[in-house]
Amino acid sequence: MRGRFRGSGRPGARAWRTGGHRTSVVIMTRPVTDLAGVAAATARLLSDAAALPPGAVGEPSLLPGWTRGHVLAHLSRNADALVNVLSGRPMYPSARAREADIEAGAPRPPDVHLADLRQSAARLAAAWDRLTDEEWAATVELRGGVTDRASSVPFRRWVEVELHHIDLGIGRTVGDLPGAFTDRAVDYLTRRFAGHPQVPALELRAEDGRRWRTGGPGGEPLVVAGTPAALTGWLAGRTTGTGLTAGSASGAALPVLPPL
Repeated sequence: MRGRFRGSGRPGARAWRTGGHRTSVVIMTRPVTDLAGVAAATARLLSDAAALPPGAVGEPSLLPGWTRGHVLAHLSRNADALVNVLSGRPMYPSARAREADIEAGAPRPPDVHLADLRQSAARLAAAWDRLTDEEWAATVELRGGVTDRASSVPFRRWVEVELHHIDLGIGRTVGDLPGAFTDRAVDYLTRRFAGHPQVPALELRAEDGRRWRTGGPGGEPLVVAGTPAALTGWLAGRTTGTGLTAGSASGAALPVLPPL
């Protein structure tokens, strides 16, 4: 894996003097919490996917135009795409190839989907295990020229697994998302919408007092308040704003956000 990243991405370090000797302390960059979170989310997904009856994969998911098979195929190919990212290869050969792989994989029977989910998740976990601290701190390139630290990739995968598990329409809802995930997801999603021309200025408020600003610049922000789970569901487009309250001096209603 060494040398396949954009930039050197060295982890941070501090120098200390003890008894006349200078000691460097390397700050660890491995995202242990996110790795544990995505592993647990993947285990839940695999358990529910294993219970699907034969005809269920061909039934509509909660995503317009996609069956459950499309969702499952996407999750498998996304895992392999992230292995590509960590190896310095393009995430997908092209947008057309990405769509073709999902379409080709969608009609497969549940047992084939399940095996693919397990094997692709194992390949991604193995790729993570091979990374050094220096490589975790390096810059990688995702779809559309987007760049980020390698250490951000596990949370990005965690988002994919949690949200698309809901999209399967087999009983899991936004209310079932773990708090460790929704606390992080609000931060992640507000960054995605920061400066977005189709999103008004927003101030999000969680019930514990935390606040986030996102959306377009200028003007009085629309205040949207609720639990982290309710905020996550709305920001991710999985709810219309259930459990949220919105208000401003102008009396604006809760806006419809563009898809991620």
